[in-house]
Amino acid sequence: MDMGGLELPERYNVGADLLERNLAAGRDNKVAIYSATKDLTYGDLFKLACGAARALNDLGVRREERVLIAGYDSPGWVAAFLGAIRLGAVPVPVNPLLQRSEDYDHYIEDSLARVIVVDAYTEEKLTPAADRAATAPRLLRADQITPGSETTIAPTRKDDMAFWLYSSGSTGKPKAVVHLQHDIPFTCVTYGEQVLGITEGDTTFSTTGLFHAYGFGNNLTLPYWVGASTVLHAGRHTPATVLETIEKRRPTLFFSAPTLYNAILNFEGAKSRNLSSIRHCVAAAEALPAEVWRRWKDAFGLTILDGVGSTEMLHIYCSNRLDDVRPGSSGKPVPGYELKILDDAGQPVQQGKAGDLYVKGDSALALYWAQHEKTKRSVLGEWFVTGDRYRVDRDGYYWYEGRSDDMIKVSGLWVSPIEIESVLMEHPAVAEGAVVGISVDGFMKIKAFVITKGDAVAGDSLVAQLQEHCKSRLQRFQYPHVIEFVSELPKTVTGKIQRYKLREPVREPAAT
Repeated sequence: MDMGGLELPERYNVGADLLERNLAAGRDNKVAIYSATKDLTYGDLFKLACGAARALNDLGVRREERVLIAGYDSPGWVAAFLGAIRLGAVPVPVNPLLQRSEDYDHYIEDSLARVIVVDAYTEEKLTPAADRAATAPRLLRADQITPGSETTIAPTRKDDMAFWLYSSGSTGKPKAVVHLQHDIPFTCVTYGEQVLGITEGDTTFSTTGLFHAYGFGNNLTLPYWVGASTVLHAGRHTPATVLETIEKRRPTLFFSAPTLYNAILNFEGAKSRNLSSIRHCVAAAEALPAEVWRRWKDAFGLTILDGVGSTEMLHIYCSNRLDDVRPGSSGKPVPGYELKILDDAGQPVQQGKAGDLYVKGDSALALYWAQHEKTKRSVLGEWFVTGDRYRVDRDGYYWYEGRSDDMIKVSGLWVSPIEIESVLMEHPAVAEGAVVGISVDGFMKIKAFVITKGDAVAGDSLVAQLQEHCKSRLQRFQYPHVIEFVSELPKTVTGKIQRYKLREPVREPAAT
């Protein structure tokens, strides 16, 4: 694989390298992080990461033990992540926006976390979760980590386990994606340097959080690799907060998801705001409609580089370029990665035909933790089975055609239809239900087909009841935007729902 001439030593610790390479380059006094609470230089961040490593060591964390990180983006989050790797431990970031304490039980049990890093927003949820856990993890507040003197770097190898990121599955609970020490440098010298063209003169701002592979690369690994500055914003992003942050911090590289690009375009007064500091915009996490690309270009004169990546591949492996853009497509393979499209029999498809996308590149996951069968189905030698269906046109651009499984991606977040169906079935008015993703104005929405029970009255009132029922039992984005009441559902002879038939465009929703 083309690593852009990069050769890593056998003994390599990426947590140490991402900071110490900047100190060696004389960037001690350069700002690494702009945040609402405090701006930190690379020198400050180095001391904070050393302080985090020492705090974790004092709490009993040893090499390869896991450290769960459940907090909003902050300097303490970054210090905990890099400090854990420096110590030889394995940081495991998870979504801080989960609503219930019970939502974290699986992550604690699966990771066997020794310590959970929390903040003022998440401590209330994680404290009872830690109390329930058999492993009795200790809590460490990210905002209470203090700078420390230089600590010893664990003598990890380039192929040692470095960190985990969680990825949702079509059935069951989220699975841990295990990444190695060398995976981060590979994304930096391929996508970061050869597509994004990031330099130490850049300032990055990502609306996707650090716990997510896309945000993690945008606002931590890619900028630190070259000594750029980053802007961290704690909490949820809205068009108002995003525009305010851009005008205040003046980032040169802006990363977001298509849904938020669209929301900004529809935000009153957005076109008069000052986005002149930005030289590149990037979109990933879901397909970018060509119309949104055009409207953004018309409104701000900025090109959005759309691409596709995954938690398993760590960052973007197929992307448009500034001088090579095809709106609506995912672009072409990033240097260092290879793609192929195969049919159900494992044979290459004809040009223009859709098939299953496979990707090869050295940032790929090592395995799914404690998921041997899933790993065997997904990692085939050097190739990773993405689960996405794609076609490639005569000019070599890749076009997204949906999922090979039934998973739905809404606003950049994976949704399992099975989870929503199970909750719908708990409602006394529902006899059966099936959930699929449908395209509305180029964006993916969740649609439920429902067979009612007995004397239940199908109509707008029941639609509202069922939507509220799902919102109260699942995450805020896991509810059907559209509900259609039907008399029967298409099934196989064995009784399995044929969701692909429900996705066919001939059906029109009877209730919204």
